[in-house]
Formats: sequence, structure tokens, C-alpha cells
Amino acid sequence: MAKKDAATEIENLKFEEAMQQLEQIVAQLEQGDVPLEEALDQFQKGVALSKLCKDKLENAETTLTKIVNENGEETIFDQELDAN
Repeated sequence: MAKKDAATEIENLKFEEAMQQLEQIVAQLEQGDVPLEEALDQFQKGVALSKLCKDKLENAETTLTKIVNENGEETIFDQELDAN
């Protein structure tokens, strides 16, 4: 049950919160003085946080690559047109 609660807690994080927690985990693991069991738990949490951040970034990218034209229709952003 604790793993489900932790997964739900991670899913509800904002991008910035997830990144902050991920950075803390990385710093803690880089120190190397974490007991094995805790290191494994932290590593698993870090993987989940990393996936969450990746998914949020992909969603943001999808949103940003779409623009609304003058008629209110959603269109895909074309970088070539923007460069001219």
C-alpha cells in the first residue's frame, strides 16, 4: 500500500517539485553513504520522478508546438515559417 501512496504522491507533483526531489535524490546517492536498502528505494523513486518530468516536458512541448490561427483553429507550429 505504501508504494501505491508514494506513486500517487509522485503523480500529483508539479514539474518543479519533481525536479527538486530528483536533484535531492541524486545528490544524496552521489555522496555514497546511503544504506543499500534506502539507496534502492531512492533510486526507484528517482526513476519515477524522472519519468514524470519527461512526460510533463513532452506534454508541454506538444502544447507549445500548436498555435491557434486567426480563425481560432488549432494548427501545428511550423519552424520553417517562423524562421522567415
